[in-house]
Amino acid sequence: MQFTAEHKALDETVTRFIEREVNPHVPAWEKAEEFPSHEVFKKLGDLGLLGLKYPEEFGGAGLDFSYSMVMAEALGSCACGGVPMAIGVQTDMATPALARFGSDELRREYLVPTIAGDYVACLGVSEPGAGSDVAAAKTHARTEGGDYVINGSKMWITNALKADWCCLLVNTGDGPPHRNKSLVVLPMDAAGISKQKIHKMGMHSSDTAQLFFDNVRVPRRNLIGQEGMGFTYQMLQFQEERLWGAAANLRALDRLIDLTIHYTRERKAFGHSILDNQVVHFRLAELRTEVEALRALTYRAVEIYVQGQDATKLASMAKLKAGRLAREVADSCLQYWGGMGFTADNPISQAYRDGRLNSIGAGADEIMLSIICKLEDTLPGRKHS
Repeated sequence: MQFTAEHKALDETVTRFIEREVNPHVPAWEKAEEFPSHEVFKKLGDLGLLGLKYPEEFGGAGLDFSYSMVMAEALGSCACGGVPMAIGVQTDMATPALARFGSDELRREYLVPTIAGDYVACLGVSEPGAGSDVAAAKTHARTEGGDYVINGSKMWITNALKADWCCLLVNTGDGPPHRNKSLVVLPMDAAGISKQKIHKMGMHSSDTAQLFFDNVRVPRRNLIGQEGMGFTYQMLQFQEERLWGAAANLRALDRLIDLTIHYTRERKAFGHSILDNQVVHFRLAELRTEVEALRALTYRAVEIYVQGQDATKLASMAKLKAGRLAREVADSCLQYWGGMGFTADNPISQAYRDGRLNSIGAGADEIMLSIICKLEDTLPGRKHS
């Protein structure tokens, strides 16, 4: 990828925002298991950071996806994983289908205030019995006059406790599971919605909940695109979510290595610094190389996606590698912090907890491997004999 002055300016803007508006508050937000998302998102919206890739007519900047990638990478300077993830849901997970397939009326009503930071969005796909197996989702919407009447539940929903609307995947028919689903914009103040907060191993500052729907009515005009196309639309959204996830890990992993180099240089044992041990500095060099390899893979996937080519395989590879590397880097670095690394408020132990989600959310590692296997010999530019 070729980075322009505009890309670099965006990186600096996001990094400065994180340093001033997020990191000083992370300890308190982690303890509270939530952060003031409306307040933070409004500040981001005022800076024009919530709609970089969306049309200018709806408040976006009209830029290509590479700018979203730059922002995602810059969010890695955050001292926790929960806040960047919540922002990513707003920018690259709950809104792509609405922006691409929603009616102008629906986009004016929901996308415009979301880009402005006046609304918080969430994505309702996973269920207690349907995580990576999206086709198994059971939440159903029957038609009554001009409304959908929704019953069912959604699980592990980021931003759910404070969201103003949800991009909800529901069954709107009884046909094949890949053709009976639709995406619907669901106002979160609708009657019949109840929420149960979920306490998690990590990502504490990100509010997460299970949602229950009991005869929830939503106008049929809130349908995104065509009825029955929801599974396809969600697979397209997953591509951007997975690319965002890979990019968001890059600087975060570099940050863990930087912190560990500093700590092991200062920490003395047996008369010399921990970093002086070849096993330590060789391992950190190896990890740095792995992060740089992930960066190259991610950049290539984003470049192909921006060019309009199918990036499914590369996005799956990048997501798989990011999840596994997040675990590897945090685990290796924690070892070199010794007992300090095992304390709850240590930045490495927090990354150890937060980063574990990378191999589960947006499709588990095993799903990524399955996709890669199915798409063997489909990489862009590959020549066949």
